[in-house]
Amino acid sequence: MAGRILIRASAFRRLISTSILTSSFQRIHHVVSAKAASTFSNHLKISPNQPDLLHKIGFTQSQISNFLSQNHLFLTNSNLQDIEASVAVLLSFKILPRDLVSMAIDCPAVLDLEFLRKWEASLSLIELRNVSALMIRSMLVLSKRFQLDSCIFITTVDLLKRLGLSDATVTRVLEDYPEIVFSNEEEILRTIEFLMGIGIRRGEIDRIICLIPKVLGFRVDGRLKSLIGEFNELGFDQNVIVREIVREPRILATELGEISRCLELLSNLKCRNSIKEKIFRDGALRAAFEVKQRVDCLCKHGLIRTGAFKLLWKEPRLITYELENIEKKIDFLTHKMKFGVDCLMDVPEYLGINFEKQIVPRYHVIEYLESKGWLGSQVGLREIIKPSRLRFYNLFVKPYPECRKMFAKFVGDNETKSPNRHPIGLWKCLLDLGFTPRQAINAEPRKNVVGMYGQAR
Repeated sequence: MAGRILIRASAFRRLISTSILTSSFQRIHHVVSAKAASTFSNHLKISPNQPDLLHKIGFTQSQISNFLSQNHLFLTNSNLQDIEASVAVLLSFKILPRDLVSMAIDCPAVLDLEFLRKWEASLSLIELRNVSALMIRSMLVLSKRFQLDSCIFITTVDLLKRLGLSDATVTRVLEDYPEIVFSNEEEILRTIEFLMGIGIRRGEIDRIICLIPKVLGFRVDGRLKSLIGEFNELGFDQNVIVREIVREPRILATELGEISRCLELLSNLKCRNSIKEKIFRDGALRAAFEVKQRVDCLCKHGLIRTGAFKLLWKEPRLITYELENIEKKIDFLTHKMKFGVDCLMDVPEYLGINFEKQIVPRYHVIEYLESKGWLGSQVGLREIIKPSRLRFYNLFVKPYPECRKMFAKFVGDNETKSPNRHPIGLWKCLLDLGFTPRQAINAEPRKNVVGMYGQAR
């Protein structure tokens, strides 16, 4: 007994000492944190007018908080008058407020007044008929980020014009690919000579560079020669290659092996001949590039590359659809219908049906039925898209007079003609009997079910 009392007393003393020690640490942590916060607050020394100025420029409240916390050293060393003057200079360059905000967030140092004053004087020395705000923005950010003198851009403009590029093309290059300043004259000249060497005329080269400025950054002995070599190995005639590059210069921006992979998909398509003829109407190289564009589009919205190719194989009609059409359907799927993009792998038909006449009216009917609680369980994308128009009408629309008007309004007709295979209200009866929406869709209106429905009435 005495031993147990001693053990308990010892444990009690350890508990008290631990509690005291924890309490001491908490007090010390609180004091240290308070001192650190005080030191940080004193270190900032940000003028209370700076948030107001940032708000006037176009910063949101969250952007203001992040900008002040991440750039306190810069803002501490700058007074309010200098920042206001810097903003005035940037606006004089015709940079829109929203672009000014994104530029300041991306590279806060461009608000340096002395730096901007030098550039203000240098811009008048650039001999271009149209110096765009986007071009100025690109040059300012690159110049400040890499501590470049403005004269290097003036020299680059003179070089590009001397090589025969138009003012519009030079402007476009500096807008989209300002890193051209790091290339020397010999490299740029070799790229132009290579394009001329494969059969592209000088005037067409100017247009190609205007559409894809980054082509000036592709090394001749690396990417360009390898890409043209790949096209030759695939069996394309040189005249076909040149024709397609002139027609669609973005072909030069494809990665090595991409066109080969796209052609492999095209060779394995299983679809109607009419669809194949439409896909290949402009030739195999053009068709492969169309596949590449749609794969990029699908990957941009979250599919992995393998999944994007598989989706195109399942729904070849996508290759013939406009990218805007595909983008609109995916946006509606993810933002309005609240389905993940992965659902497309199970229901690729979604991207192949008419948006206004099928997708929108079906969604609004299901949305209405769900709001009334008449579905019993959640309806998936398969149940919305897979049924034919007639079957969808019989199951989801016909039993409900409100849905008939809604469906007709979106589809554009007054009534969907259909035989009376399903008595009115059978869909709701099936749900009341315990059927899920998918089971109800797959169920045939057999006599026993109809009879059961009649007894229930």
